[in-house]
Amino acid sequence: MAERDFLADFAALSRIGATPNGGVHREAATPDDGAARRWLCSWFERHGLRTAVDEVGNMYGSAEWLPGAPYVLVGSHLDSQPTAGRFDGAYGVLAAVHAVAAVRDAVTAGTVTPMYNLAVVNWFNEEGSRFTPSLMGSGVYVGAFDVESTLAVTDRAGVTVGEALADIGFAGTDPMPPAVSYAEIHIEQGRILEDTGTDIGIVTANWAARKYSVTVHGAQAHTGATHLADRHDALVGASRLVLAVRELAEAFEPGQLLGSVGRFTVRPNSPVVVPGTVTLAVDLRSADPDVLEKAHEQFLAVLDAVNNVGEVEVDIDSLSLRPTTRFQPSAIALAEAAAERAGLSSRRMLTMAGHDSVNLKDVVPTVMLFVPSAAGVSHNEAEYTADQDLLNGVAMLSEVVTALLTKCSTG
Repeated sequence: MAERDFLADFAALSRIGATPNGGVHREAATPDDGAARRWLCSWFERHGLRTAVDEVGNMYGSAEWLPGAPYVLVGSHLDSQPTAGRFDGAYGVLAAVHAVAAVRDAVTAGTVTPMYNLAVVNWFNEEGSRFTPSLMGSGVYVGAFDVESTLAVTDRAGVTVGEALADIGFAGTDPMPPAVSYAEIHIEQGRILEDTGTDIGIVTANWAARKYSVTVHGAQAHTGATHLADRHDALVGASRLVLAVRELAEAFEPGQLLGSVGRFTVRPNSPVVVPGTVTLAVDLRSADPDVLEKAHEQFLAVLDAVNNVGEVEVDIDSLSLRPTTRFQPSAIALAEAAAERAGLSSRRMLTMAGHDSVNLKDVVPTVMLFVPSAAGVSHNEAEYTADQDLLNGVAMLSEVVTALLTKCSTG
């Protein structure tokens, strides 16, 4: 029955913001994100969890047994990329609510004695597609971002985070519950588990990442009346950067470096106008901090080379570094023991993508888990994880939550 309930809930949640090709489109603080959040509130209410919403829109569904005690937090995010898969993030939230409800029932039955309180969390704007940066809600939670500046961030239409949260009815005022530990489960977004026939991935560390917002400045001109010698084509300069990022990644040993341009904004974007400016988002990632630093220096050299041609000027508007750091060894061991109790195979692995757990692990002991992804497809409507893998993950997460709730500390 519990397994059928989970799959029925997942199907219901997947219908909110559904796309024609089986994915979802639920960017942060859009009407569909608001609808998914209201669905989650209803779930909390039906299952006896108290709902709270903090100032940056993080949602919590809590079970409290020990007033004043900190919380074991468990969750992920409901927001998605545009035309994305239905599993990324949302699976982790739904697995968390089912795991928390199961553990809460065990506490009520007297088979589990809690040392802490327990809460599901839906982090705001993990994806960073509408508002940047990504990992926004968890970033505020851990103190990496301040509330006021975060609420003032605007999307491309000029709408602030604060305005968008108010529009969907989730501009909260509740305090953030203090955490003693955190657990998150997610689809792998890679092929390692599928290729090795492993049930559960236990994350030991994150890849390092550098992210850049770059603007190429040229001069707007008529495409049919301006000679090539007189052009300052921002799109040509930006295109050189796009190709250079790929060539930079390919210059390293296979698997050492990933490089991509994920957003490309051309202005004025008219068919008869030479572009005056282009803004692009550049992403470099590596498991090896030295490789990433070398790639960073080489990318700066590419920018200098494009500037030196003289046709355009290139500026870095913003640059951020997410360093590689390890999850706590005792939390990894706790997860491995939980997998053994659940009868599931597991392996240690890195996360190439960023997750809210990457923020949380800097302040509390954190467990990050993966379930297999079919063919490693993600941020795509074709994203898929088999039902049995989803259910295995819920069973695994329930074991982890029970262990976190009943131990003094994971160190």
